[in-house]
Amino acid sequence: MSIQDSLVTPFPRDASAAEVISGIDLTGRRALVTGGASGIGAETVRALAAAGAEVTIATRRPETAELLIREIADVGGAGSVRASDLDLADLTSVDAFTRAWQGPLDLLVANAGIMALPQKEVTPEGWELQLATNFLGHFALVTALHGALAESGAARIVVVSSGAHRQAPFDFGDPQFDRRPYDPWAAYGQSKTAGVLFAVGARRWAVDGITANALNPGYILTNLQRHIDDETMRSLGVMDAEGNLTPLSYYKTPAQGAATSVLLATSPLLGNVTGRYFEDNQEAPVAADGTNTPGAVATHALDPESADRLWQYAAGTIRL
Repeated sequence: MSIQDSLVTPFPRDASAAEVISGIDLTGRRALVTGGASGIGAETVRALAAAGAEVTIATRRPETAELLIREIADVGGAGSVRASDLDLADLTSVDAFTRAWQGPLDLLVANAGIMALPQKEVTPEGWELQLATNFLGHFALVTALHGALAESGAARIVVVSSGAHRQAPFDFGDPQFDRRPYDPWAAYGQSKTAGVLFAVGARRWAVDGITANALNPGYILTNLQRHIDDETMRSLGVMDAEGNLTPLSYYKTPAQGAATSVLLATSPLLGNVTGRYFEDNQEAPVAADGTNTPGAVATHALDPESADRLWQYAAGTIRL
């Protein structure tokens, strides 16, 4: 892996999405945010639309975005927002969505995800559900929209990963847990490693003016934790005896958690930057595999050979 200077931004760890996008005009730009109806996805949509972008929320339940759409419609100068049906774990849904897309696409935020399913679940194609939703579905979506991204001339792809990637390299020998015992966190971490490698692998599209970068949004309490049982949430210190969520001091609000996504999607500092990993609005340092250094990115997630191998695996799996 080549050594490169780390990118430094003026934004602190606790900056909000509105703060990092302040002064940026996205009028005439078109954005797509998967999982944009709630959590940090909704905050990402708010920020992009407030800056003038035309935003499409891609979600399994478009009706859940109705309140957000009405809210943004009342914001002066905001771009239009619509919701469209997309189930990343269903290739038929991905195909229908991408076939319906018309015109250029300037910003694509791969935000949707699921975490720590207690039991192994599979899609109709037989894919482990976390890998299918967090990576393979996004890979199918983004590659099918390559033409729209290229039409932009300066498109950005933003992949929401997680610090959990540090604990789980991509297992090319058994990515679907067909032979090894299923582990919720190993499956989640592997899917998030895949997201970072996807951003690295997308360097092949730089000639089309397309950049891709990944990020860890930090600790935020959202619907992402819905599959974690109460006992585990209490052991983590984020739920009291009555079942109330109790964020710890280092947890972010959803608006703060969305900041790094919005930074990567819009900041002039990222104009020609691709294949990197960010956390707390800064490029993360690289840590050796197995160290799980907080705030760092594992070497296994930035390895270009693994990224190319994963691209081939994903293309073969979804039969591009």
